[in-house]
Amino acid sequence: MHVLILGGTTEARRLAELLAADAVPGLRVTTSLAGRVAAPRLPPGAVRVGGFGGAEGLAVWLVEQKVDALVDATHPFAGTISRNAAKAAADARVPLLALRRPGWVPVPGDVWHETGSLAEAAALLPSLGRRVFLTTGRLGLAAFAALDDLWFLVRSVDAPGAPVPSRMQLLLDRGPFTLDGERELLRRHRIDVVVTKDSGGAATAPKLAAARAAGLPVVVVRRPPVPAGVQVAAAPEQALQWLRNAERGVG
Repeated sequence: MHVLILGGTTEARRLAELLAADAVPGLRVTTSLAGRVAAPRLPPGAVRVGGFGGAEGLAVWLVEQKVDALVDATHPFAGTISRNAAKAAADARVPLLALRRPGWVPVPGDVWHETGSLAEAAALLPSLGRRVFLTTGRLGLAAFAALDDLWFLVRSVDAPGAPVPSRMQLLLDRGPFTLDGERELLRRHRIDVVVTKDSGGAATAPKLAAARAAGLPVVVVRRPPVPAGVQVAAAPEQALQWLRNAERGVG
């Protein structure tokens, strides 16, 4: 059985680890990384880096490499890749599962402003604060580049390319983060509003608790939906069971 994992997330790496620990005879696991991170944490098994050439290229690869099951474990905001995976799986007639960590849910004390895009988040910011902790990653900063009256602390794994906000301090860091660390970050930089994508998971969630404790507003960009008709697992262990069922031919 050949399993292709579209990876780059903690969940993708964990699934590859679970499959490696299973040591099933004849099992072949390939994890595909987009190549956008300079030094990714590599999972066990075979790894390929780079795109496939859209849905058509991925469908060809699935057929040529005799892939028996496809797991889309990309970032919750990698909408284009997920749409390509759904089309490619349908064209190649390969079972597809989307592995998605659950999104964050507000709790009492949170002051959330949900938006549907980075552009909507940028339009909302001037009414909420002047010193922004921007944690949406290095891609998409162009949406905030025209906000010259605001100051931004931008945290990402790798340095962003232009255009970026004119008044910006860059912090290169990778989670998991701690509550104490996030509270000190907000205090030291005098942050009065936080912007994040609803990535879910525990690694970057402490910023939400820190903002809650400080009474700060948080702009939360909603994640795109999983393509229609695609089955979803919330954890690597559920994805592992789905793969076991697929191997046995259980729908």
